[in-house]
Amino acid sequence: MKVLVINAGSSSLKYQLIDMENEAVLAKGNCERIGVDGLITHKTSDGRTVSHNTPFPTHKEAFMEVVNILTEGEGKVIDSVKEISAVGHRVLHGSEVYKTSTLVTDKVIEDIFSFSELGPLHNPPQATAMKACQEVFGKETPMVAIFDTSFHQTMPPKAYMFGVPYEYYEKYSIRRYGFHGTSHKYVSQQAAEMLGTSHRFVSGRYGQLHGSIEGTKIITCHLGNGSSISAIKDGKVVDTSMGFTPLDGFIMGTRSGGIDPSVVTYIMNKEGLTPDQMSDLMNKKSGFLGLSGVSSDCRDLWAAAKEGNERAKLTLEIVSYQIKKFIGSYAAAMGGVDAVIFTGGIGENDSSMRALVCEDMEFLGMKLDAERNNVREEAKISADDSKVEIWVIPTNEELLIARDTMEIVSKL
Repeated sequence: MKVLVINAGSSSLKYQLIDMENEAVLAKGNCERIGVDGLITHKTSDGRTVSHNTPFPTHKEAFMEVVNILTEGEGKVIDSVKEISAVGHRVLHGSEVYKTSTLVTDKVIEDIFSFSELGPLHNPPQATAMKACQEVFGKETPMVAIFDTSFHQTMPPKAYMFGVPYEYYEKYSIRRYGFHGTSHKYVSQQAAEMLGTSHRFVSGRYGQLHGSIEGTKIITCHLGNGSSISAIKDGKVVDTSMGFTPLDGFIMGTRSGGIDPSVVTYIMNKEGLTPDQMSDLMNKKSGFLGLSGVSSDCRDLWAAAKEGNERAKLTLEIVSYQIKKFIGSYAAAMGGVDAVIFTGGIGENDSSMRALVCEDMEFLGMKLDAERNNVREEAKISADDSKVEIWVIPTNEELLIARDTMEIVSKL
């Protein structure tokens, strides 16, 4: 079975074609500038690269070009579009309605549109892309929606409810949803396999795992320009750092993370800002960028800190401190922790940030091995005598989407 994985934006269409027999990526690419002019870049597994301009008035034309480049010319990897057994779509928000990945129907597309208030930048183009995909591939090709929020739907009410009048939950579905669900699910499943092969005794009372996620207490740290942390017990999320929107949690590239809500109204009154302007300030002008005055990129902060920039140094201290607090609180929420996983652009590549986070955490059973930590690939980076295993596990959200798609389609 070959699965086409789609991640659509308002002006882009990222894709991967995956052969599920060996989970190999046959080709991947991106259609950019949809609605403006159009550019497609395409790379095959054997190293061929194709890039050219072509008009993309809508997502439909982008899908048509994806089919063309996969089946014809220099970028060809399959003989016919009929070799594509299913299409998996990444979707930001499934509200409380979709707790698992779901076969796409007209009703599902309507629902995704209806959740636009919860995901205004992502849900509309993702639903639009699904309709365009149906037009190009036909309804006989099954499609599956994989929601960023669904993995977190196992959280209990004590974790997802906010301390505002209950009527707003009933009227507007205001609650903690969590995001990066595909990433947290993928790396936690990988972690369970790693823990099993290392033959450790989990929490001193569950026995050897042998790859089973049952009995595990795992904290997954997806660190990038957007970041979130999840507490995962027995393979189910019990808490996560992002909330009603991806703004909550700890400081990120340009996002403030969680702050005292009174700060919001105070700044609005002092600066005469509208709600939209304040939202823009907190989402696009805060975090690493706003605190440091240097950049939203963690690499730039390290460079500036080495040159003596105190605000850059402070920003790095703040983010590592906040991550420590989440790890500690989630260990408390689960009654212990067996493994801490680092993933995402910063989590996978920034050994200095990992070292800062793990510093002085031996009281919790976390002991980093400095030499092992000097990696940018899948590896156990904890010391041999660390009670908690620490891992770097590169995320693969596209593969998780393909796996979920295959699982659902195989039951049809």
